[in-house]
Amino acid sequence: MFISESLTQETLACALMELANRDSDFAHVLETLGSPPMWERKAGFPTLLRIILEQQVSLASARAIYERLCAMVVTLTPENFLTLDDIELKAIGFSRQKTVYGRALANAIINGQLDLVKLQTMDETTIRTELKRIKGIGDWTVDIYLLMALQRPDVFPKGDLALAIALQKLKKLSVRPTPEQLEAVAENWRPWRAIAARILWHFYLNYPTYRKGFEKSSPSQT
Repeated sequence: MFISESLTQETLACALMELANRDSDFAHVLETLGSPPMWERKAGFPTLLRIILEQQVSLASARAIYERLCAMVVTLTPENFLTLDDIELKAIGFSRQKTVYGRALANAIINGQLDLVKLQTMDETTIRTELKRIKGIGDWTVDIYLLMALQRPDVFPKGDLALAIALQKLKKLSVRPTPEQLEAVAENWRPWRAIAARILWHFYLNYPTYRKGFEKSSPSQT
């Protein structure tokens, strides 16, 4: 089967059907909760900076910081970001570490070390190499950028805590899987690992609804 470089609504629907046929737990999630969102983000500096803000904090906290940043910097470009000093960034909610990371990203774009437009047409290995040259960008950040901004269909953020928790609950595992175990399980979902991740996030974010649906349906299951 040919798989386009970027996910579309059509390929998403195809992938969901295929994964549901492969995995009965996925099938039940989709039956109970419906299809997951595309979770699309526009490729570029603002999105990559936002993903950096999301490292090791809650999405709500990162979103609040990002929104305060956008309110202060009306056009969020690398140049405009660098006009903010330490005191201003701290007031917005940037930690010292995230300030360093944000400036490293902005400077890399300005000095030509990183071209996010050209990056969109590159293969995953090259993208990963180029992004990880920037201080503060590791595999998780690259995975989320590939998955959400570039819409690559076969990326799996093995270091994502929500995915590990979701898999543990969905598969009723006694312990939470390690990133290595999560990556090994995800091999079963190629070439649609990014869609499997969406299903697991969908399950994680709507677990109470799913559990109620499962309890209603379980008596009829034999």
